[in-house]
Amino acid sequence: MVSALSQLWSNATHNLVPRKEKTSSEKSLLTALTELNARQWAEFWTGWLAWSCDAIDFFSVSLSVTSLAKQFNKNTTDITRAITLTLLLRSVGAVIFGIISDRYGRKYPLVFNLLLVCVLELGAGFVQTYSQFLGLRSVFGIGMGGIWGLAASTALENLPVETRGLASGVLQQGYAVGYLLAAVINLYLVPEQTHGWRALFWCAAGISAFAALVRLLLPESAVFLRTREDARLREEKTGLSHGGATKTKIFLKETKKMLKAHWMLCIYAVLLMTGFNFLSHGSQDLFPTYIQTSKGFSSHDATVMTIIGNCGAIAGGGIAGYVSQHIGRRLTIIIFVLLVACFIPLWIIPSSFSGLAAGAFCIQFGVQGAWGVIPIQLAEMSPPAFRATFPGVAYQLGNMVSSASAQIESTGGDHLKTTIAVPVSSDYPDGRKTVPDYAKVQGILIGCVAAFVLVVTLFGPEKHGRQFEKHRAAFEEGGGDDDAEIGDVAPTPRDAEASGEKDSVDVKTHDHHEIEKA
Repeated sequence: MVSALSQLWSNATHNLVPRKEKTSSEKSLLTALTELNARQWAEFWTGWLAWSCDAIDFFSVSLSVTSLAKQFNKNTTDITRAITLTLLLRSVGAVIFGIISDRYGRKYPLVFNLLLVCVLELGAGFVQTYSQFLGLRSVFGIGMGGIWGLAASTALENLPVETRGLASGVLQQGYAVGYLLAAVINLYLVPEQTHGWRALFWCAAGISAFAALVRLLLPESAVFLRTREDARLREEKTGLSHGGATKTKIFLKETKKMLKAHWMLCIYAVLLMTGFNFLSHGSQDLFPTYIQTSKGFSSHDATVMTIIGNCGAIAGGGIAGYVSQHIGRRLTIIIFVLLVACFIPLWIIPSSFSGLAAGAFCIQFGVQGAWGVIPIQLAEMSPPAFRATFPGVAYQLGNMVSSASAQIESTGGDHLKTTIAVPVSSDYPDGRKTVPDYAKVQGILIGCVAAFVLVVTLFGPEKHGRQFEKHRAAFEEGGGDDDAEIGDVAPTPRDAEASGEKDSVDVKTHDHHEIEKA
């Protein structure tokens, strides 16, 4: 434990900027991008599209809170319960689809995942009661939970190291693009037809179905196919041939080995993602309601501000991802979270449209800039054979812990009140209306969360530039080891027994890897 604490201190004081080891094979970003083939580009943008669909589906509720409350005769807190339930159950989907992906491949699990989301989103547009809506959105969380891990592994694992920082930023902002598309649909399509908020859910279902079709038409991940072929050749070399059931047993054994070796890393990743999910959901989920209720703007204006905020998110994510390739993942996160702290006053104090729109742009520039580093930071930090399961589960467990962020803000608004100017009427003869003070509540929450993220990031690990694609698959002997690469011949159980080793390829640990030496 003393050694682990020493490593944490070293991460914060000496390893914040990773040492760059220039090699003869290293390329510039522009050169690496121009050398990408059509398959690599297609796999990246497919992962990006899947992640964008996740955002459209999720934020359909956030953009419809007022309409849903009126439809089901409920208050804001009741409607945000659907958001909480969705986030609570995402970790279940992350475990299920992550394990299937690391065991069987990236393609068909993602296709099925997107189709499941499509069906559930389509059904959400037909519900008639509040109970039906809550039930469907709960199950929806399971479907949604698998997408991030599968999308990230599909998009990033086939790209060269030099491009992964920028690609991470662009990939993560697929979420901002999805939110932006949902806002545009809500702004222009929903008011023009008689189905109201239901049209937004149906559109989201159609886009998810399109993404599933695109992924179906593309081949399996090249890296996964190469790893599977390497496993076959290794079996031939060792004289051992494993069937599907045996490989599943090996996969479960290697998973257990990985968890035993990296349990401290798992806890750290969940803490990190808890902070990040509070940061994003605390600044996004109740934003349209905050603008309408606490600032007195129309639904149209709130949607426009949401679009402007997501433009800031897209810019921040791309810039941060690119910068992280040069100054490191953690330092980039720290810089952008500090920007978030600086922008909080601009986000909550103004009362004009221009001021609040500028605040939305700036706060999302910082929030999603920091988020833009997360896909590659988690991928490099992960036990390499579990690139779909580990990041996805850590992400969604963080989502589960932060799932009540919208309800926290809604409840806080019930206790903190402010007054706004409204037209003089019989209900408001003095032209003043008492409303929930969501501005103060969000400012306090995001300030506390930003401080938490800074501390967790500062003391955490970083494996900048790790070539995880060279690792063998999780369904092979040795897949749970950090140093088992493609081309290595794993010792057979008979060899291990003869040499006196414990198990076939027992993992090497030192104080549980001291939370993964950076």
